Amino acid sequence: QVQLLESGGGLVQAGGSLRLSCAASGSIFSFIAMGWYRQAPGKQRELVATITIGGTTNYADAVKVGFTVSRHNASNTVYLQMHSLKPENTATYCSNGRGRRGYDYWGQGTKLTVSS
Repeated sequence: QVQLLESGGGLVQAGGSLRLSCAASGSIFSFIAMGWYRQAPGKQRELVATITIGGTTNYADAVKVGFTVSRHNASNTVYLQMHSLKPENTATYCSNGRGRRGYDYWGQGTKLTVSS
C-alpha cells in the first residue's frame, strides 16, 4: 500500500524559513511527478509546486519567489524549501505523487502557520 507521509510543518514568524518533507513508502517505482498542494481554512486546495522525475519544476505564481521544490527519485521523497514566509502562506500542505499509470496519491498533510 502506497503511503505519503509529510513532516516539517510548524509555526514560523513572517520572513522565516522552513522545509517540508514527504517520504513515500510501499512503492518500488519512482513517481513520475511529485509535488505539494495546500489548503487554507475556508479555501479550496491549490497547487504549490511540482517536480517531475526528470527534474522539471512548476510553481504557482504566488510562490515562485522563495519556494523551491526538490526530490530524491530513488526514495520517492519530495521537499519544499520555503523562504521569506508570509502569513498568507498559512495552510495545510499536502504532498502528491503521480504514478506511472497517472494515478495520484495524497498525503494527509502537515500544517504551516506563519505569524506576523
